Amino acid sequence: MIELDDDKARLQIDRVHQWLASSYWSPGIDRDTVERAIFGSHCLGAYDGAEQVGFARMITDHATFAWLADVWVEENVRGQGIGHKLVGWFLDHPDFQGLRRMALVTADAHGVYESLGFHTLLRPERYMERLSSDFAQMLKVAP
Repeated sequence: MIELDDDKARLQIDRVHQWLASSYWSPGIDRDTVERAIFGSHCLGAYDGAEQVGFARMITDHATFAWLADVWVEENVRGQGIGHKLVGWFLDHPDFQGLRRMALVTADAHGVYESLGFHTLLRPERYMERLSSDFAQMLKVAP
């Protein structure tokens, strides 16, 4: 039975850092940056007993907007609906009700997010981003 818990003290930071550093969206991210991201976000862990097997975080103003980030499920337990449960927990949580917009970026989990009500951008021409030069170089794109 997988347990979801948003107690940051329970997060296994070394494991979360390892996951994120190996991800396509933040390869090589340093531990200090992961710790700062956790500090500034509402985080959720998925646990199989004492072992953390999943992670997600939401960055928000708690009034109008939230950004879902760093959804990760340990490879050996993928396909069991844990990612869906992590995201659904945020969608059902009272702190995230009434927001006008939630956003995320994914390269490979569109089906998971679509099943939870997310869709492609309605007005992509309105969205812009600014990348740090280090991050742009890592992604091999112009900043």
